Amino acid sequence: MQTPRRVRELGITIGTLPTGPLNAITDVPGVRVGQTTISSGDLHTGVTAIVPASFADGLPAAVAVGNGYGKLVGSTQVDELGVIETPILLTGTLSVFRVADALLTWLLDLNPRATSLNPIVGETNDGHLSDIRSRPITASHVHAALDSASSELPAEGCVGAGTGTTALGFKAGIGTASRTVDSGTIGVLVQANFSGTLTVRGTEIPAPPLDADGNSCMIVVATDLPLDARQLGRVARRAVFAMSRVGSDYAPGSGDYAIAFSTRAEGAIVEKDLRPVFQATMESTEEALLNSLTMATTTTGFEGRTAHAVAHSRLTGTARLT
Repeated sequence: MQTPRRVRELGITIGTLPTGPLNAITDVPGVRVGQTTISSGDLHTGVTAIVPASFADGLPAAVAVGNGYGKLVGSTQVDELGVIETPILLTGTLSVFRVADALLTWLLDLNPRATSLNPIVGETNDGHLSDIRSRPITASHVHAALDSASSELPAEGCVGAGTGTTALGFKAGIGTASRTVDSGTIGVLVQANFSGTLTVRGTEIPAPPLDADGNSCMIVVATDLPLDARQLGRVARRAVFAMSRVGSDYAPGSGDYAIAFSTRAEGAIVEKDLRPVFQATMESTEEALLNSLTMATTTTGFEGRTAHAVAHSRLTGTARLT
């Protein structure tokens, strides 16, 4: 057994931009994360909640679809209006509608006058390791994730919505990272569950194939930079592009989505100044995806299936010391 470690703890540096203090999505001021984990026997699933401050006032946002084989509840209204008005929740595929309903209850309790709300819930298919048909997520799991949300470093690996996910032939899960630019921060959180050949700084690290090809990746990008919805769409697309850096094959059965939002609704960045923002997004996404793997642990789940964590020793040759 190996101790879960983030890629920087293994001596692997991704990109050139500085990280935030936690190297996490919670480095963006006002962004909190809460998670509920179910891990027992045939069940390996959960909920991850990304909760920005002032979400009820509406925050600029956009969705990018790399491959639309998925269920991102609420995405069409985000496309239409360019705002989110709720937290963003992630879970397993067949639980997504129960999570959306529970999120709606939580929101109605917050605002007794509300008559129209657009809950945002994404998913990946964790059925390789979890009895997905049992749909074990309840309202109490969802509310616990929301109520426990904090600005601390989120747990990574086999937690929350990543408890039962696999990626690139290995056990994966939740990962996060951040970058700072002159005027603000970009933070990313991923739920990794997709196929391909793991690639770390250009070096391929093949794994025996799992009977779980595709099955999706959800990427949430947060920033305190004053970006409008159109610019956030450009940012979200860069997050999907970054999946290729770690070896995604963008399988036809994989639903690959990124949703980007800004905690600042005022001000503007001119287009020529977006270059470092795009770089920060791609570096953060790449590192978050790698963290989702190196922080995961070997898991045996539904019907005795096992997904093995990538051996950290196999990454040694990819390291660049800081």
